[in-house]
Amino acid sequence: MWPFRRRVRAGSGRWVRLLVILVVVAALCAGAFLLLPAGRALVEDTRDKLSGTKPVTPVRVTASASVSGHPAANTTDGLSNRYWAAPGPGASVTYTFGKPFRLVDLLVTNGASDSPQQYATEARALRMDMEITSSDGTVHRKSVTLSDKAGPQTVTTGISDVVGVRLVLRSVTGLTAGRHVALAEVEFFQRS
Repeated sequence: MWPFRRRVRAGSGRWVRLLVILVVVAALCAGAFLLLPAGRALVEDTRDKLSGTKPVTPVRVTASASVSGHPAANTTDGLSNRYWAAPGPGASVTYTFGKPFRLVDLLVTNGASDSPQQYATEARALRMDMEITSSDGTVHRKSVTLSDKAGPQTVTTGISDVVGVRLVLRSVTGLTAGRHVALAEVEFFQRS
């Protein structure tokens, strides 16, 4: 019968199949090359979520301004009833680390304390600009909005090779005569 007994010349279609295979392989290579950064970021984010975290302590803490008796080092002392007091918006605190690490999370305890009774005794930050510096000099910028409530608040970052973090106070609430902007604790966590 005609459709089933069709004769085919030897080798016909081989070049077409080979060409199609080469085009598919080239397309896959080009796709992998173009998507490599996104794929790498997806792998790192997945590893962040699946692994635990451990705290990282900065080797140096400096501030652009502080009120006497409330230095910037109070933000890393582990005590949430001591705080860094800034005179107002625009003040910044910079944390420098001894060796590069992957910054997974940042915990910020806003206000004078994590205790609800002491929290509102000073002004609090509602928005901060975060500048994270990597070991190659790249600066990652992120705006952080904080809730006006006592207790730690988590900021997820997921940035590799971090050597420095700078927090700039932007929007504050409760700033009246005789009060300062208080930031109780800032804690940094890396992937374990």
